[in-house]
Amino acid sequence: MSHQIDASTLIGREFGGRFTDPAVTADGSPRARVDLRRIDTLWLNTGTLCNLACTHCYIESSPSNDRLSYLTRAEAAGYLGELASLGHGTRSIGFTGGEPFMNPDFMGMLEDALAAGHEALVLTNAMKPMYKCRHELLALRERFGARLTLRVSVDHYLPERHREERGPRSWKPMLDGLRWLVAEGFRTHVAGRTLWDESEDELRAGFARLFERESIALDAHDPQTLILFPEMDEAAQVPEITDACWKLLGVDPAQMMCASSRMVVKRRGAARPAVVACTLLPYDPRFELGITLAEALAPVPLNHPHCARFCVLGGGSCGGG
Repeated sequence: MSHQIDASTLIGREFGGRFTDPAVTADGSPRARVDLRRIDTLWLNTGTLCNLACTHCYIESSPSNDRLSYLTRAEAAGYLGELASLGHGTRSIGFTGGEPFMNPDFMGMLEDALAAGHEALVLTNAMKPMYKCRHELLALRERFGARLTLRVSVDHYLPERHREERGPRSWKPMLDGLRWLVAEGFRTHVAGRTLWDESEDELRAGFARLFERESIALDAHDPQTLILFPEMDEAAQVPEITDACWKLLGVDPAQMMCASSRMVVKRRGAARPAVVACTLLPYDPRFELGITLAEALAPVPLNHPHCARFCVLGGGSCGGG
């Protein structure tokens, strides 16, 4: 239990004693929690290794960060089998990393998820690791069509701002990969960022100009095709979320990520994977819910700043295919 106490203490010190007790907030109010309705989306973290080291990566992926090891095809298959036994009618399997295409077992995992009848959503930077798998991807597209979606990270419609986040040689390979996906008929979405001081309308108009100029047949004004994620400013002070906040804010707890999804991770050195509450909290041991999906069906107390910053107040969600 010592590692759990350490995590709570660290968060509490940083945020003035808040986000420590899973049951109550610092002022003694009942802390908000989210009940799982069903696992509509199961996320599989394929590992934190990535070909890029982005400035504001949600999960700190990089060419050297292996805090989350590569998930194997056999391990993923075990969770797919458990999903079937739970009977939740899980719609989608999401693959995130790191860069999923760097995992040598990834294409097998992706095929297994689609063959089991699920939709699959792959988060990728669309660069060389993805392009090396293009023949296998084309075969999956032929078999499964629109049940396979690839969501490409394009931080901004201007090359210099995208490079600011992802490095000096990140723009052209991404654009080539995105163009290839759309031209080959893959169901393709784009994920942008709201890091810069622009309105949503301005961002969508900028992406629309980019897509038109590059002959990429995507609709930047469709909120599913172009998803704009709120930023998580680590230094920003955010309030704790109490039970009363749902009504005060007009927010439905059923719309939170942890009401309909879980994520499988494999920690470096661990004998087997574990299940965590959501995609944003892979490292905090307080949000590790168990080894099996059945163990991970418990309610989730909103006991981390990200719960407030990204989900409740920011309106963010990693779901959707």
